[in-house]
Amino acid sequence: MAEIMPHIKLSEEQAAPYALLPGDPGRLDRIAELLTDVEDLVYNREYRSLRGYYQGVPVLAVSTGIGGASTTIAVEELARIGVKSMIRIGSCGALQPDIRLGDLILVNGAVRDDGASDTYIDSIYPAIPDTELLIACMESAKELKAEYHVGIARSHDSFYIDDEAEVSAYWAEKGVLGSDMETAALFIVGGLRGVKTASILNTVVESEENLEDNINQYTSGESQMMEGERKEILTALRAFVRINNEQYNKNL
Repeated sequence: MAEIMPHIKLSEEQAAPYALLPGDPGRLDRIAELLTDVEDLVYNREYRSLRGYYQGVPVLAVSTGIGGASTTIAVEELARIGVKSMIRIGSCGALQPDIRLGDLILVNGAVRDDGASDTYIDSIYPAIPDTELLIACMESAKELKAEYHVGIARSHDSFYIDDEAEVSAYWAEKGVLGSDMETAALFIVGGLRGVKTASILNTVVESEENLEDNINQYTSGESQMMEGERKEILTALRAFVRINNEQYNKNL
């Protein structure tokens, strides 16, 4: 019998080559709408999972919860059961004024302002995505005519530090596009474990807007942000199809 991972509760028999990694378990409901032959798998702690197909390509979706620590557990265990490519489909707060609600940020590098990635390797090691997978995401976003930006994100550990406004302003001045809590950890662990990774972030807070007000709008179904979520899911799924087709052509 195949070994079952202790946290995500999945085994090699349930694996797929590709995995979507939302933070929110509720996002799996919207992912499922875009897949065929969907099978709900397991729900343990923050880790909810399902498996289905997109244009014939097998895909897992596994929620990671909030923050880098829980994300690293998901990435480690998914890598151990054989997942080769992972794309985070998350939300973020914008740090630049030209990024609007529902715009996507395709992250080409992450500021490692989190604790989880530091437990793996020294901070001089870069948190970057797989180039091939990032390009596939860019091509897919163009195909979908999604509003997107490519650049750096800052990954951090808390929304509620006393000087959050000052910290965000500092990184905005350095050209960082947005903030999330998981991308750096994903990139670091993926890089160290030989997994292709990418991160697509849906903007749910514009720069200098109120965080709690915008998140409340997001969870109640505010249209721009929900459309951004749909496009980030489709962007990731189509990126997997591109990678899968390229791999197939290489093997001909």
